[in-house]
Amino acid sequence: MADQKETLRLIITDAINEYKNTKALPGDAVTIESVRVENPPKPEMGDLGCPMFALAKAFRMAPPQIAQGVYEVIENAISSGKTLGGIEPSSLGTFSAVGPYVNVKLNKASAVGDVLKAIIDQKENYGSLLENGTSLLNGQKIMVEYSSPNTNKPLHLGHMRNDALGESVSRILKKAGADVFRTIIVNNRGIHICKSMLAYKLFHEEKGDTPESLGMKGDHFVGQCYVEFDKYLKGEKDRPETAHPEAQTMAEEMLVKWEQGDKEVRALWEKMNRWTLDGVKETYERTGVGFEKYYFESDTYLLGKEVIDRGLEKGIFYKAEDGSVRMDVTEASGKSKDGEAQEKVLLRKDGTSVYITQDLGTALKRHEDWNYNQMVYVVASEQNYHFKVLFYILKKLGYEWAEKLFHLSYGMVNLPNGRMKSREGTVVDADDLIDSLKEDAIKAINERGRDEEVGDVNDVSEKVAIAALHYYLLQVSPVKDMVFNPAESLSFTGNTGPYLQYMGARIASVLRKAGEQGLTLNSSDGALSLLTHESEWTLVKALQKFPAVVGRAAENLDPSVVASYLYDVSKSFSAFYRDCPILSAADENKTLAEARLTLASCTLTVLKEAMNLVCVPFLERM
Repeated sequence: MADQKETLRLIITDAINEYKNTKALPGDAVTIESVRVENPPKPEMGDLGCPMFALAKAFRMAPPQIAQGVYEVIENAISSGKTLGGIEPSSLGTFSAVGPYVNVKLNKASAVGDVLKAIIDQKENYGSLLENGTSLLNGQKIMVEYSSPNTNKPLHLGHMRNDALGESVSRILKKAGADVFRTIIVNNRGIHICKSMLAYKLFHEEKGDTPESLGMKGDHFVGQCYVEFDKYLKGEKDRPETAHPEAQTMAEEMLVKWEQGDKEVRALWEKMNRWTLDGVKETYERTGVGFEKYYFESDTYLLGKEVIDRGLEKGIFYKAEDGSVRMDVTEASGKSKDGEAQEKVLLRKDGTSVYITQDLGTALKRHEDWNYNQMVYVVASEQNYHFKVLFYILKKLGYEWAEKLFHLSYGMVNLPNGRMKSREGTVVDADDLIDSLKEDAIKAINERGRDEEVGDVNDVSEKVAIAALHYYLLQVSPVKDMVFNPAESLSFTGNTGPYLQYMGARIASVLRKAGEQGLTLNSSDGALSLLTHESEWTLVKALQKFPAVVGRAAENLDPSVVASYLYDVSKSFSAFYRDCPILSAADENKTLAEARLTLASCTLTVLKEAMNLVCVPFLERM
């Protein structure tokens, strides 16, 4: 149907210009590049449509009036045997004017052939190209930062939404033709890190505890230390005499020693950082998340301090009475609730850095490393203020590339029983969550008696768990807060990752059985012209939308567009498979069976590509 879109543009462009000339309307001649083609919201309206809104101002007419006039030009051309854009309009389909749109119901035979042959020819590249053969983003360099773990705790459910969103957006942008560079900032220094270190010294160092000796992942052990610090600081519930408020001062003193390069403190820091990172990287490998480059706060905070020094010299920043370095950011953030100017602390009074210190240094280092067209920060909406201020400071410092920075803000993810808190140990650990989903998947496979059919139950159940988690997190628009329901995510029916995996495995099974039966794919014009059933046509139209879906998801940085599309394609295939037998049709009409098999194969190609975009592993058997 890609060719049909270009054909429709040619016809509409010629018809608009003929209508303009006949009515002596003002404005320049319309070019084919300015003519948009869309999919009407309802099938009965047509298969493709062209809106006339953009012409209203120049023509000084209402869009529905323009649409009616353009439609009449097309109908006159058909009745008189004329061509428009060198094409007989009737060869494309049946035209109509629907409000401000000129729509067309396509001739199914030629449209089906165009869509399926494009998928067959382009294979895994289908969805990447525009009608003119170029990619949407055409090699633009886009850097994407996501995950941002702290080396004082393991990844949790909140990280899982961040990771899934960042990885999915990266894959979508790459699919749309961008040169994507995935990065991560590891928050491996600061007061929170010192809290875990202090707890280790208080409760574990003398005993010689290590993750190995305790049989724990390194990140889990360090996270336990972080929780232990909080309990030590606050004391037992309703027993204030057990609190140790001096622990906060001890942690702050440790941070100062760290920044001064104290050997003992640095040695402990390196050991505990290594434990955490080794554990976190295991989780990344498990979930299919990866990065081209790791950045560490410990490497960039000094560069950030240099930036702040330069800002002080230029008078952009100032020293407050308490000795801290600050900046008036009211222009970026607005005044406070009480009408006061907003100040941002860039260095504490003791000279130690804060988050924005390292973010300034990291921003400079990244642009120096990779001169991008755009930099996307995938960070929760809680940090909206932080990024407004960060971008504002960089612009005030004179960095023109600050205009290329974008904060992809996403909503919080919680559980049905409420919000998570790291310090209190109430977070949902990522590994524990995946393990739990995996156990439930194994149980479901065994209950269905599918353990022999799926082969490696452990591997399949792990992939089902990842699909359940990622799809549930990505089917919601990034800007929205959400509640993650593990039981719903793992359902094998409905709008879930496991359902999509089941549909892909089902098509793969049909293709295997067809091969055993001696059927082959048949993409000849004669064979594909037999695909005229309404369920076949609905499925073909769904497959045709994939390039536009990729484009919309890339433009909006929104994987939920792809997730919604996947479910629509799966439902369309289910209806097609119900209404249009493949294997059993071979006895009566082998050509038709092979044409349907070709449609099933093309559907699988698109499903696999779209599933990969939302980080859902494909399964041959399920």
